[in-house]
Amino acid sequence: MTQPTAAVVGQLARDVVLTVDELPEVGSSGAATSRREQLGGKGANQAVALAQLGVRPSLVAVAGEDVIGDVLLEQARRDGVDVRRVVRRPGALTGLIVEILEPGSHYRYVEHLPPEVLLGEADVLAARDVIAASDAVLVQLQQPAPAALAAARIGHEAGRLVVLDGEITDKAILRYADVVRADEKEAAGLDADLLKAGPRLIALAQDDGNLLIWEDGQVKIPLTDGEPVDTTGGGDSFTAALTATLLAGGSYEEAGKRATLASGVTVMHVSGRPDLRHV
Repeated sequence: MTQPTAAVVGQLARDVVLTVDELPEVGSSGAATSRREQLGGKGANQAVALAQLGVRPSLVAVAGEDVIGDVLLEQARRDGVDVRRVVRRPGALTGLIVEILEPGSHYRYVEHLPPEVLLGEADVLAARDVIAASDAVLVQLQQPAPAALAAARIGHEAGRLVVLDGEITDKAILRYADVVRADEKEAAGLDADLLKAGPRLIALAQDDGNLLIWEDGQVKIPLTDGEPVDTTGGGDSFTAALTATLLAGGSYEEAGKRATLASGVTVMHVSGRPDLRHV
C-alpha cells in the first residue's frame, strides 16, 4: 500500500516554553521551573504529527535566513518532514512563540511573527507542484488570506482532500474545502449551514467534546479523561489525526474518535510538540 502524502501550509516557528509556579509581580523577576526550546508553529506541529501517524508530510512555510531557521529545519528533517518548500526569507528572523505556562494549564503566549515570516500568495504558488501532488492539503487560516485561498484552490483543482483549520473570515475559501476544523473561539457562529458552501465535513471543538457534522449525520465525541497539562497543540494533533484517518479510508466517526484521542494525548504533556506514534 502506498504511503499517503500531505502538504501542510502554515507556520513554522521556534517554540520556547517556560513553566512557572506563578507569574512575578510587575517590576520583579521570577524563576521558571522548566524550559523547552523546540520546533513549533501550527504548520510544523501538524507536519510532525502526520509523520508520526504514517503520512509523508511536506511543509510550506517561511523561515528566516538565520541559525535558528537552520536548527529548526534540521529538526523537521529528522522528524520526517519534507522542508524543500520552506521559504528562507532574506533578512528575516525566524518566527518566535514564547509560552508561559502556569499550573492548571493556564497559558500566555508572546509571539513575534511579523509579516515577513508569514506566507505570501507567491510563496504558495511557487509550491504548487508539491501541493497539487499531495493526497491532502492542510491549510491554516492564521496565514494571510490570499496565501490560504491559493493553497486551498490548488488542492481543490487537483482533486485533493482540502482541510481548513481556523476561523473562517473569507467565505470564498469554502468552495474549495472538504473539511473545516475550528476550535471553540473560531467555531462561533458555525453550524450545519456551512455544508451548503462546499465542505463535506465540519469538526467543531466544544467544551465537552468534538462535534462532527456531515450531510446526513453528526456525532459528538467526548473528550478523553484526565486534566490537561497544556492545551497547546491539541488542535494541531486533532487536525493531523483527522486527516490521516480520512486518507486511510476511515469513516467520519472513526476519524473523529482518533482525532480526539490524539488531541487528548497531546494536552497531557507540556508544549505542543506531538507524540502520536502509538495513536
